[in-house]
Amino acid sequence: MRVLIAEDDALLRQGLVLLLETEGFEVVGAAGDLDGFWPLFDEQRPDAVVLDVRLPPDFRREGLEAAARIRAHIPGFPVLVLSAHVEDGYAAELLAHSTGVGYLLKDRIGDVAEFADALNRVAQGGVALDPEVVAHLMRHQNRGDPLATLSHRETEVLGLMAEGHGNTRICELLGLSTPAVGKHIGSIFVKLGLTQEGSGHRRVQAVLAYLDTHTSPAAPSE
Repeated sequence: MRVLIAEDDALLRQGLVLLLETEGFEVVGAAGDLDGFWPLFDEQRPDAVVLDVRLPPDFRREGLEAAARIRAHIPGFPVLVLSAHVEDGYAAELLAHSTGVGYLLKDRIGDVAEFADALNRVAQGGVALDPEVVAHLMRHQNRGDPLATLSHRETEVLGLMAEGHGNTRICELLGLSTPAVGKHIGSIFVKLGLTQEGSGHRRVQAVLAYLDTHTSPAAPSE
């Protein structure tokens, strides 16, 4: 897979290059800002991009804006966004695109296998949401939420779905059988009223319902 990086921190940028190349990715370029990123994107036509949320010159949400620009021209293009802090508004904004997106904390890069797995999931059209962001959303759940009818186990399963894990991985993480996970997911769909669409679409809709309930629509400002 050919990957392009935009990260302003020189050490982290070089670390990402080395990490991804070690894991078998082909890094076709690494820019410190968007002025350097866009020519590389047009020239190299990567399969996926890894973007820091905050880039020069203003260090606000340049990475998110770049992600939106790419996907406006190439719908579904895989984008993995990195952030230094939990900002669930950013996650909700990205997940509004449903597939082929990821939002991870930079601390997660230290787990090489997990980071590579997340990038592969995003590149294959899946979703990768940082576990800490999911945990943050769960802590803000209240009795008025539509998802309050879910059991503890169903909430755990939905949280892992929001992170982008498939059924097999959810089975491994929770120590459950495949039928048990399927039963919990089916119950989630029923409780959220997602009974009429195909399973793939319902899965995305369940995650979006989860995020819609636990996040504000606008990304936070500094």
